[in-house]
Amino acid sequence: MTSFTESASTALQLVISLDKGLLSIVGRSLSVSATACAIACVLGLLLGAWLGVARFAGRNVLLTLLNTFLAVPSVVVGLVVYLLLSRSGPLGYLGWLFSFKAMVLAQALLVLPVVTALTRQAVEDVENAHGEQLRSLGAGSLVRSLLLAWDERYALLTVIIASFGRAISEVGAVMIVGGNIDGFTRVMTTAIALETSKGDLPLALGLGLILLAVVLLLNVLIGLLRRWRENSEGSGTAKVAPVLQVSA
Repeated sequence: MTSFTESASTALQLVISLDKGLLSIVGRSLSVSATACAIACVLGLLLGAWLGVARFAGRNVLLTLLNTFLAVPSVVVGLVVYLLLSRSGPLGYLGWLFSFKAMVLAQALLVLPVVTALTRQAVEDVENAHGEQLRSLGAGSLVRSLLLAWDERYALLTVIIASFGRAISEVGAVMIVGGNIDGFTRVMTTAIALETSKGDLPLALGLGLILLAVVLLLNVLIGLLRRWRENSEGSGTAKVAPVLQVSA
């Protein structure tokens, strides 16, 4: 029997037996990512919806910066948060470094540009197609952004699910600001990296299997949402009807 098959067999046993150490890491990882995603989505959906309809001087510059932040490596985000929360940093008095809160902050900052940019694009596409009808009814920027965001609710649900996947699969930022402390700040991705370097392949593989299962579930949900959206909306010509009915 090869080392790989032995490790895979032991990893399956850990998953099936619901090993306490494994479940603790998984639960902490889900908690950190869900909290960060919730914070980023509340801010990102509102900001993205507003940017989708607002027109102001410097908007193109702001959008360029936003799109640039999409490509920022997670380790850079972790470094920035580390400097902010370090003892000599401007937020050092909070005492958040190497804590749950620091990891949530890092992941929220990492996910926020993704949610904002995708929401902005979705709302702006509908604004370009049907915004004139809403403006003719006297709807201002705020009303249009909210109505169009609701009209794109299925697409935005997909954005939320995708942002959670981005958060839970991230490793660099939480490694830097969380410290990968066993029992406190160790999550699935950081544990996989550590256990692999230590040679504890069964635990690393077990966590990897669970992480893959979570990502698979997220992709299944995205597929179901797309099918639900297609069935609910029908033809594209009828899409603006709910918006006009609400605004009227």
